[in-house]
Amino acid sequence: MTANKPFLIGVVGPCGSGKTTLTDALDSQGYATRHIAQEHSYVKDMWKRITNPDMLIFLQASFAVTKQRRSTMIHWTQAAFDEQQRRLEHALEHADLVLDTDNLSINEVREQVLAFIEKNTR
Repeated sequence: MTANKPFLIGVVGPCGSGKTTLTDALDSQGYATRHIAQEHSYVKDMWKRITNPDMLIFLQASFAVTKQRRSTMIHWTQAAFDEQQRRLEHALEHADLVLDTDNLSINEVREQVLAFIEKNTR
């Protein structure tokens, strides 16, 4: 990290795990974030090649919860979810924080991530 390059936080996870909501929350707190669409890429380390974040946060959610959250996605199937999980394996292995969002509110996700960032960037 240089004086010209801000500390960059990448956020990955399956559709419906809360990536957009989290990046919006972190951006509003002044953090530089990138919502990385790794779940849509066949290139296993696309998250690193394109963004190469200083910190990688992986938001996990079950198929049942993502289906609830994304009720407008009529073609959302277990097979599609499983394929996203496969595409996310490399990012999951390299994540600095893995957070299962199934039973967490938006505020709880935000607070847990902020606490992790604060603890690990001092």
